[in-house]
Amino acid sequence: MRSETSSISVIMSPSFPSSLFITLCLWFLSASANAYLRLPLLHKTPLPLPSPTQTLLSDIHRLKSRHRFVNSPVVSGAPSGSGQYFVQLRLGSPPQPLLLVADTGSDLLWVTCSACRHNCSSFHSPGSTFLPRHSSSFSPHHCFDPACSLVPHPNPNPCNRTRLHSPCRYRYSYSDGSMSSGFFSKDTATLNTSSDREDKLEKLSFGCGFQISGPSVSGPSFNGAHGVMGLGRGAISFASQLGRRFGNKFSYCLMDYTLSPPPTSYLIIGDEQNTISSNRKMSFTPLLINPLSPTFYYIEIKSVKINSAKLRIDPSVWSVDELGNGGTIVDSGTTLTFVPEAAYVKIVTAIKRRVKLPSPGKLTAGFGLCFNVTRVAKPKLPRLSLELSGGSMLKPPPRNYFIDTEEGVKCLALQPAGKEMGISVIGNLMQQGFLFEFDRDRSRLGFSRRGCAFA
Repeated sequence: MRSETSSISVIMSPSFPSSLFITLCLWFLSASANAYLRLPLLHKTPLPLPSPTQTLLSDIHRLKSRHRFVNSPVVSGAPSGSGQYFVQLRLGSPPQPLLLVADTGSDLLWVTCSACRHNCSSFHSPGSTFLPRHSSSFSPHHCFDPACSLVPHPNPNPCNRTRLHSPCRYRYSYSDGSMSSGFFSKDTATLNTSSDREDKLEKLSFGCGFQISGPSVSGPSFNGAHGVMGLGRGAISFASQLGRRFGNKFSYCLMDYTLSPPPTSYLIIGDEQNTISSNRKMSFTPLLINPLSPTFYYIEIKSVKINSAKLRIDPSVWSVDELGNGGTIVDSGTTLTFVPEAAYVKIVTAIKRRVKLPSPGKLTAGFGLCFNVTRVAKPKLPRLSLELSGGSMLKPPPRNYFIDTEEGVKCLALQPAGKEMGISVIGNLMQQGFLFEFDRDRSRLGFSRRGCAFA
């Protein structure tokens, strides 16, 4: 998901758990690629780290040092028809369990809220929305609190600095017009720690959204979710708020969405050396910073191979230009993978040369390359690999970039990133089965096909 620069919404068939394939219904026929990207609206101006950051982080209760990391279950949203991965968060006093989209492509942690006070079960099923009036520790930030300057505001912003109870209002927009707005607030989160105990994290800042609209945050791709857990680089992200307490890194493994029932892995935030850093099979590539888009985790693609053949792609197509456009980000909130159009053409051409399978009888909407595999038990598909800066190679299995769009049809789950999109994205399908570690202090991304049992 990218706050108004975009994140992909892929709709999966609700009958998925009982079937051997999924139907991916994309809205490609009536909208541009940006409609499938839920990325935060980022203004193309440098954004220095705001001075209120330290105030925001100092509000968080310091946990005991023996708790080296926290972990939250991660599950695929496929059973509910979503192409996203969900993380569990327990918020409030007493704790209210919520499922949030795990999103490395945006910053704000926000949840759907309701002002309901009495007989709320008549209006909301348990766990479907956050009820701030049922939490004794909930409070909105005041509109002139330093922390309030860290979020985008509605225009005009109704802040009455003379009133004691004038809440901080936010409006977080996405590139397809979707948005979440409400009160920027704080409450206590209940976390699972490395000591197998629960602990309380006081004054966690988040958006309490009373107005949610748009396909990216309320459509079928959002089925089963109650908000978004922003894990980006910004000070307000969940990863940043917890990073100062547990260690400035996080890791996750997105398990194969085709498995039923979907297996559970964990989002781990903090210094978990015993499980991750000791993984000797971990490869690393530098995490780059684009000052004009500071939310995102950029990596540099050096070249692309199909099987062992290096494709003749001009390296400049992967670069960030002087306007901050281009480059490649790793985004868990985007389903498919997007590459520059020049690279996409070369990849499709190379795959066509190597696959001797017929095309489907009819076109599959939203996909540029599909094969009919009805009479092939185990179709042999080319291996795609990405050479990254630092000498590492990302070698996903074919199931990460060929998906079953209907029975007997496999399609390439890569899309061209048009000029209006301005960025390449490694989506969550391409990340499946890999352990990813975002080490923000060392500015590096680690990945491995081993270690998902620990994540």
